[in-house]
Amino acid sequence: MKGPLFYSKILLFGEYGIIRDSKGLSIPYNFYNGALKREENPSVEAIKSNENLKRFVSYLETLQSEQPELVTFDLATLKNDVKTGMFFDSSIPQGYGVGSSGALVAAIYDKYAQNKITVLENLTREKLLQLKTIFSQMESFFHGKSSGLDPLNSYLSIPILINSKDNIEATGIPTQSLEGNGAVFLLDSGIVGETAPMVNIFMEKLKDQGFRKMLKEQFIKHTDACVENFLGGDMKSLFANTKKLSKVVLNNFKPMIPEQFHGIWQKGIDTNDYYLKLCGSGGGGYILGFTQDLEKARISLKDYKLEVVYQF
Repeated sequence: MKGPLFYSKILLFGEYGIIRDSKGLSIPYNFYNGALKREENPSVEAIKSNENLKRFVSYLETLQSEQPELVTFDLATLKNDVKTGMFFDSSIPQGYGVGSSGALVAAIYDKYAQNKITVLENLTREKLLQLKTIFSQMESFFHGKSSGLDPLNSYLSIPILINSKDNIEATGIPTQSLEGNGAVFLLDSGIVGETAPMVNIFMEKLKDQGFRKMLKEQFIKHTDACVENFLGGDMKSLFANTKKLSKVVLNNFKPMIPEQFHGIWQKGIDTNDYYLKLCGSGGGGYILGFTQDLEKARISLKDYKLEVVYQF
């Protein structure tokens, strides 16, 4: 048994902001993926994943009994598959901000949900929102609070534009140019990040009026501009706004940036070789980088592993 592949995702813009209705842009990242599987001689990882699935199934059972109008599953088959050793075989690193739990949620929904909304339908805004709501409830098992965007991206495997909480749409992004000097890349912090504690820090900060003001007048403003610049292919403005965003994040989201990266974050702003921003909730995992000159960025960050996500 081997199910279809579900890919990781990258939220290019919108981390934390989308909680407060900023724009966001999420793209599938096909470098990592996962699939539901069964094997004769499961590895230690497979056994651990299967144990995790057992707990997830109990959670889904409760979810279905509490909100049958939201989603129902073929629980008998799901329970039997898990009982006979099914696990989620995934190359997606956990705690790295690239949607490991999102891909698992998408895979379970795809295989076991009844009356499911499929990728082949005309995906109206209502259907996208309905899927996002279902996925948000399903993924809460892993994070405590989830927007549902990661599984949505993984399930549909198309870029998603978030205009606001209640307004999301499938979108197209400018075509990649592999000859281009400009790039979006991932920088490996070498530390596993945990979503829940980071989101808690953010929620605490929201109680402060000054922080809320900064969010609205700077963070969200620059985030929205970056999304518009990127989709419109206006790379000159994109870099100007990404630089502003990078500064705001360094000044106001320090707990979410691993300490040993504060210096190189500042270095990028000072030299203009690259600009860094959070990838997911931060606290470790990947850091997202934007550069107009990939070679320059590689030299500047020669001690780190760079993974190019998108070239233009």
